Amino acid sequence: MIKNSIIALLISILLTTNLYSAGSDGGDNSSKVKSDYDKAVTHIKSAKKYEKKGKLEKAKKRYNKAQKLLLKSNKKKPNQADTLNYLGFTTRKLGDFENGEKYYLLGLEIEPNHEGINEYLGELYVATNRLDLAKERLKVLEKCNCEEYDELKQVIDGTKKSKY
Repeated sequence: MIKNSIIALLISILLTTNLYSAGSDGGDNSSKVKSDYDKAVTHIKSAKKYEKKGKLEKAKKRYNKAQKLLLKSNKKKPNQADTLNYLGFTTRKLGDFENGEKYYLLGLEIEPNHEGINEYLGELYVATNRLDLAKERLKVLEKCNCEEYDELKQVIDGTKKSKY
């Protein structure tokens, strides 16, 4: 009796949801499909973890994948500060400081106070021995009360090493 009631309940649930429909979820899949930007951010987070563990080749592969996705995202939706920030970041992490800087500067044209761009550009300036420019980025972050300020300050002060 209880078994029949459970089966009836399950069938009722299946019939009232879209799970039972033939080959279609009946809804908009856009919320389930990750954008190229979102996929790239996932790869970047993974790359950072590999980097911390000293698995630099695996990190590099993730940064490469992220960069390709970000380039696609930038073609679909150009001039997004967050996308340009991560394009600068992945490009820098792959050793191309010149083009990384270009992406950061493009992002700052769109959003001059972007915390991530200012931090990462400052780190790039430290890595390329342009401490005066790094300090300018720090000054922009001075009043943000954000971790980006603290991170960049530590890199400038030499209390935290920037890997590049």
